[in-house]
Amino acid sequence: MSTIQEGAKSQVMNQHLRSEPIPFIDVGSQRRRLGASLDAAVKRVLDHCQFVNGPEVAELEKQLAAYSGAKHVIGCASGTDALLMVLMAKNVGPGDAVLCPSFTFIATASPAARMGATPVYVDVDETTFNMSPESLKRGIATARKAGLRPVAVIPVDLFGQPADHDAIAEIARAEGLFVIDDAAQGFGASYKGRKLGTFGLATTTSFFPAKPLGCFGDGGAIFTDDDELAATLRSIRVHGQGVDKYDNVRLGLTGRLDTMQAAILIEKLKIFDDEIAARNKVAERYARGLSNVVTVPRLSPGNTSVWAQYTIRLPEGTDRDGFAAALKAQGVPTAIYYGKSMHQQTAYKQYPVAGGGLPGCESLSQDVISLPMHAYLTEADQERIIAAVRGALGGVILRFSSLSPCGRGWLVAKRRDG
Repeated sequence: MSTIQEGAKSQVMNQHLRSEPIPFIDVGSQRRRLGASLDAAVKRVLDHCQFVNGPEVAELEKQLAAYSGAKHVIGCASGTDALLMVLMAKNVGPGDAVLCPSFTFIATASPAARMGATPVYVDVDETTFNMSPESLKRGIATARKAGLRPVAVIPVDLFGQPADHDAIAEIARAEGLFVIDDAAQGFGASYKGRKLGTFGLATTTSFFPAKPLGCFGDGGAIFTDDDELAATLRSIRVHGQGVDKYDNVRLGLTGRLDTMQAAILIEKLKIFDDEIAARNKVAERYARGLSNVVTVPRLSPGNTSVWAQYTIRLPEGTDRDGFAAALKAQGVPTAIYYGKSMHQQTAYKQYPVAGGGLPGCESLSQDVISLPMHAYLTEADQERIIAAVRGALGGVILRFSSLSPCGRGWLVAKRRDG
């Protein structure tokens, strides 16, 4: 057992009453807040029985367009399908390269691979966690050197903060690439005063229950100002149909957003801005309480975040598993996004990597950990979390390191909670 774990065990044993675990993401409190309105929304769908492409789907699309400023919104079955549908509409396939960051969930790259195209991995900025424009340039050169045609770039608004959209757009224009903004974690955030949804050829998002705007199942949406693309996407999501379901004019899929989920999202959208404000207050409290013991996330000037995750970086060499165990013993859950970057995973490691490698991705994968983040996190619970983090790091034993004397042994971090 590590020193962290022993300390946590001792602290728990000395407590007369063990505190209740804190939810990592609290969907239950949101459900209770919306209560009768969610019940009524579901009942309306059950009453009219239009479970596929019912009126709530079109209504949600209308409201999302007004919220984001996009001309068209196409609801779909998931955030992954959203990306896949755009690539299908653009006829991306074998010989094409799609540039994406490696430090993100595999759903960003998997649609390109499924189309027969080649994902090319790009490094990220270690401060924002988002795509590095300089690495993007190197990735495009790597793709061309490998005989591929760079056609698209998919920046990710990771953990809720927008990517560097101006810089990425400039590179994409110069190189002849189209941009798909993967806002699965960032919808509701703003970049230089503009809400996500209007950057690039298209923006995609996910309504997975854990997202800041999540439904009670799977769901997603595509945002675009391109009339032709919007029409093609509406065809693709229903098997590629033309004038009716027996006039199929292209390959498509069953990519529809469920009517019940649309009805739920309409109700959740009503409180979305209020929840974003609450998430930002939580992020501010974390920053005040932890900035001198861990590396806390920072917003780029002009950006807002929806704080899909609150991800910190532990001091170099920290026993991350021991740290997580210490917090768990005190009822504080954690999660690691992402312990392996995509280029380190079995099914994805064969794809090209931008010149210069991906040191940022690899470093982050070793030392990031996420703390509870949601709109219903009370100040009292957050004080517990902050105290647990500081306590666990107070005498932390660092994992085995080749930098220690004689190339072996343990390094001890100095306390930094001054």
